[in-house]
Amino acid sequence: MSACTTLPWGLRGDAHARWAPHSPPARCPPARRGQATTAADAAAKAGAKPHPFALVEPELQCIAERMRRVLLTEVPQLHAAATHFVADPSALGKLMRPSVVMLMSSALSAEGGPAPAHLAVDLSPPSAPVSDPRRRQQRIAEITEMIHVATLMHDDVLDEAATRRGKPSVNAALGNKVAILGGDFLLARASISLASLGDPDVMSMLATVLEHLVAGEVMQADAREGDLVDLGYYSRKTFLKTASLVAHACKAAAKVGGHGEATRDLAYRYGEQLGLAFQIVDDVLDFTQSSGTLGKPALNDLRSGLATAPVLLALPRHPELAAMARRRFRGPGDVEAAEAAVRGSGGIEAAREMAARHARAAAECVRGLPPPASAGAEEARAALVEVTETVLTRVS
Repeated sequence: MSACTTLPWGLRGDAHARWAPHSPPARCPPARRGQATTAADAAAKAGAKPHPFALVEPELQCIAERMRRVLLTEVPQLHAAATHFVADPSALGKLMRPSVVMLMSSALSAEGGPAPAHLAVDLSPPSAPVSDPRRRQQRIAEITEMIHVATLMHDDVLDEAATRRGKPSVNAALGNKVAILGGDFLLARASISLASLGDPDVMSMLATVLEHLVAGEVMQADAREGDLVDLGYYSRKTFLKTASLVAHACKAAAKVGGHGEATRDLAYRYGEQLGLAFQIVDDVLDFTQSSGTLGKPALNDLRSGLATAPVLLALPRHPELAAMARRRFRGPGDVEAAEAAVRGSGGIEAAREMAARHARAAAECVRGLPPPASAGAEEARAALVEVTETVLTRVS
C-alpha cells in the first residue's frame, strides 16, 4: 500500500477521520434461526453435527471484515504485520473468543440473535460512537480478537516461535521489531474502538485484561524455582494470560446488553472457566498432536522451559520431573525424559480431567442464567453449553 493510497476513513491511516465510503457496504451471508450457515451446511452434507459457532458464523464474517478495514494503515510493513492473521481468511484461526462473545450476547438478548441489519459490515470508523446494543457487542468481539492477536505476536517474539496457525509467525516473516510494533498497533486500534463505546465500566474491564496479560507474562518469565512446580501458580498464570480475556469480554457483552450484576457475574464466570479449560487442553495438545496439526511446534512448552498441567499432575508419580522443571528442561535429554514421564504417568489424562472440571463449571453458569427471553436465546445457550464440550475434544 503506497503512502497516497486512499483509506476507508478518508485520511491516510487516521482512525478519527470522517467516514467517506468508496464502495457499497459489504454484506455478510444472512443467518436467521433455522437457516443453514456455511459451516452448518458443510456439516449437514457430511452427516455431522454443526459446530456451535456455526450459529454466529455469518456475524463473525462481518466482524472479521471490519477488522481488516480497521487495521488499514499507510505504512506497508505495519499493515502487513497487523493484518498477518486477518487478511487471509485461512489464517484467521478459530475465532473462539469473538464467537463466545456473540453467543453470550445472543443468549442474553430478547431477540436471541442479530437483526438483518446487523449482518452488514459495520463501516463506521473505530472512533465513531455506537449506540445500538448488538453493534456495541460486535465491537467488543472485535476488540477482544485484536487484543488476542496482539498477544500472540508479542508471545511469538518472546518465545522465538517460527510458526503460528500453520504459517510463518510475524517475527519470522517480518522481524522482531515489526512484530512488536504490529502488536502495539493492534492494541492501539483496539483502544480507539474501546473508547468509542463511551462506557467507563467496559473500558475498565478490558483495560484490566491488558494489565492481566502483562502480569501473566511476567509471572511466566520470572517465576522462582518453587513457582515452576506449583499447580496454584500455574492456574493463576493461566487465568491472567488466557482466561481473563474471555471472562471480561463476556462480562462486557452482558454489560452493554443492559443486564444486571448477577447476570454479568455469571457471564464472567462462564468465560473464566471456559478459558481455563481451553488453555489446559491446549497444554495437553502440545504433548498429543503433531506440529502439522497444531500449526506450531509440538512440545513447544517443554522446549520453552514451561511446566504445564500435564507435567505438574505427573509429579506425584515422577518426582524427578521437579528438578527438570526447576532448570526449565535445559539439561541434556530433559525434554525427551519429561515427555516420557508425562506419557507414562497419567499426567495427560489428569490434565484432561482438570479441564473437564472447568468445562462443567462453565456449563453450570449457563444453566444459572435468568430464563431465556426467546427461542433464539435458548438456542444460543445450548450452543454455549456445547462449546464447553467441544473445547475438550478439539485437536488443534
